[in-house]
Amino acid sequence: MADKIVPKKILVVEDDQDIAHLLQIHLSDLSYDVSITGNGEAGWQLANEQHFDLIILDLMLPGLDGLEVCRRLRHASVHTPILMLTAKSSELDRVLGLELGADDYLTKPFSLTELQARVKAILRRVELSSRPATDSQTETITVNSLIIEPARRTVSIAGDEVELTATEFDLLLHFARNPGRVYSRTQLLDQVWGYGHDGYEHTVNSHINRLRKKIEKDPANADYILTVWGVGYKFIKPRLQQAG
Repeated sequence: MADKIVPKKILVVEDDQDIAHLLQIHLSDLSYDVSITGNGEAGWQLANEQHFDLIILDLMLPGLDGLEVCRRLRHASVHTPILMLTAKSSELDRVLGLELGADDYLTKPFSLTELQARVKAILRRVELSSRPATDSQTETITVNSLIIEPARRTVSIAGDEVELTATEFDLLLHFARNPGRVYSRTQLLDQVWGYGHDGYEHTVNSHINRLRKKIEKDPANADYILTVWGVGYKFIKPRLQQAG
């Protein structure tokens, strides 16, 4: 008898009931198990106490807003991917949300097709990261005091483990496996996030800022993830050890 496929669980935290139910209908059509709440406090409690594969979180919530929900979840080491829903005018809040640990965002109004594609990309990335890797994919990467262990999905600096979200780890690993190669923000969106879309470069910028704060001695003068002005970013290319 074949194993029963367990549907992915998605929590929608959105106070606009029409939008919330529309999301529930269209995500359920993709065979996801969707729960909804219109309250930030309830969303925080549900996400902290139950397992979800993805949280779709509106920033503008009554009482406990989306930024505070995101901050609390990451502070509690809940690393469930978070897709933020933001207004076009809330660029500062959007950046703050990404800096607090959100994985991605969509600006309202958005098409349901785009939302479905974004949800699929996030869940696909998480699923791929959990699959057994080949020997070459599990080799430990060591650069100076930075150690990345793909098999365990852990990172340490000078022996101290660094806590990363799934997306932060995927981004760092992508860079470390391709040292010296320069990537534009659009290329990183396509190759790490799984889509390319103009106007969402904040996602890349904020994740790199967060990574630098966690792995660099001085984030303003990075040793590992370097800025190539006018182009994008690259990971330091390890120096070859000289014989003798």
